Amino acid sequence: MILRNEAETLAVGRALADMVQAGDLITLSGELGAGKTTLARGLLRGLGLDEEVPSPSFAIMLPYHPPQLRLPVAHVDLYRLEDPGEMEELGLSEARSEGLLLVEWPERAIGAPLLAGALAIRLDLVAGGRRLTADVPPAWERRWSPR
Repeated sequence: MILRNEAETLAVGRALADMVQAGDLITLSGELGAGKTTLARGLLRGLGLDEEVPSPSFAIMLPYHPPQLRLPVAHVDLYRLEDPGEMEELGLSEARSEGLLLVEWPERAIGAPLLAGALAIRLDLVAGGRRLTADVPPAWERRWSPR
């Protein structure tokens, strides 16, 4: 799917919000500036968040809780992660069990068992916008419909 602009990227995020449930994991991959955080913003807004959605690049993890949105979300950016073992310190397993775990730069944690079963979304810059591709696991097959 080609996303021609920021508005279309936000709209896909909002559409994802209607599909997510507690225990889900969504990973967002792509180069810097590909739209990962924009898609995450759309998803968080679709879940009911009215406030600004900053990139979690420096905080590494930004938690969001009801009543701001309909389920807890841990928005994680692993870009600055130096060792996949550091993921244990973040408490991501607990965050996933309680709500949605949304992970940018999952390739920084290759081989981490926590990332198994993710709806893996990739955004690539192409002529005319961004190309979204997804690896859809069995748990998502009936739900996945980004438009």
